[in-house]
Amino acid sequence: QVQLVESGGGLVQAGGSLRLSCAASGRDFSSYVMGWFRQAPGKEREFVGTSSLSGSSTNYADSVKGRFTISRDNAKNTVYLQMNSLKAEDTGTYYCAAKFGIWKRGDFTADYWGQGTQVTVSS
Repeated sequence: QVQLVESGGGLVQAGGSLRLSCAASGRDFSSYVMGWFRQAPGKEREFVGTSSLSGSSTNYADSVKGRFTISRDNAKNTVYLQMNSLKAEDTGTYYCAAKFGIWKRGDFTADYWGQGTQVTVSS
């Protein structure tokens, strides 16, 4: 069993930055590919990016590529989402997720989900 707790959300002006954290409790954090997803009000959940088991490989949605960076610290059981040059369209609830496997395009399943943290970008 893995529990995921996100933090770091808040209100920021367009062009600003935020860093989200996702702390995992439980065993074998380094065995899970970690992902970030987001959901805006009235919209479907959207893929943001993923980190490989070691963090050496990351993958991003085109909408955030070059602005967002995912990193993980397996010693701290934590994955991070650094968000720079934020835009109003980045507003939403951000969720981290853990998957024993990999995410393929269009796959929104996960073994574990966090409760989400709200990010609001004012224009």
